[in-house]
Amino acid sequence: MQEPGTVVEAIENSRRLPEGHEERFTGYGVMGVPFRSGHVLCLRRFPVTSIGQGYTSVWHRDPGGCWTFIQDVSPRNGCSRYFGSAVDRSLVQDIRIEWSSPWSFSVATRGEHPIYWQVRLGRTKMSDLMNAAAGCLPDALWRSEALLRSVGKAGSLVLGAGRMKLVGSVPNGQRFRANPKRTWVIESSQANVCGRDLGEIGPLSEQVRLGDFWIPQRGRFFTGSSYLEPFDATRHVSITSRGGGSSDRCMVCS
Repeated sequence: MQEPGTVVEAIENSRRLPEGHEERFTGYGVMGVPFRSGHVLCLRRFPVTSIGQGYTSVWHRDPGGCWTFIQDVSPRNGCSRYFGSAVDRSLVQDIRIEWSSPWSFSVATRGEHPIYWQVRLGRTKMSDLMNAAAGCLPDALWRSEALLRSVGKAGSLVLGAGRMKLVGSVPNGQRFRANPKRTWVIESSQANVCGRDLGEIGPLSEQVRLGDFWIPQRGRFFTGSSYLEPFDATRHVSITSRGGGSSDRCMVCS
């Protein structure tokens, strides 16, 4: 089985976009990692997309429930395009990802909401089993919503990370299909947000979600593709944040 750093390098070099009529993204990231302090961090790195240039995005939720989305492109061309109605702040900042080994990397953002985050990945028998099963599925089956619902339910049971949905709707209304072709567990993670240490990772008292996307109760790293319904002004919301770039609720960096 390939090491995650090797898979990531291949994705960065190939920049191959899957076929389709949806808004498409290929890349990798952290589905989500919760901290016992109540914070949550997520990472999305899509070297290639169908809606513009590739980009990186870091999502941060504080214990009060405030979501800050950081991306290195305009929010309308990043993750806030789909999640903005549930996001308190959408910021544009420089984001750097550096791999120190095939199993370890760090993420740093520079600007109004500085984050320094270290991640160590690992594998388990169950994650290896899921990866082996995913590798046997032809591309055509990854387009089946019925299959993705079954995979999501199986992943919830096998990986023990709480509820998991690979198909549904994002907060701004677009339908999504997630195709995580490979996943690894996050063995350890340390993070500092706006000068504050987030403490130990661990499940929250209540699992967090954004629309139909549920944040895992145990950290997971993925590689794969995502498909989202093209924007339709008659059915979808176009806002990129609830607070227009700032919010009194977000007190982490105050």
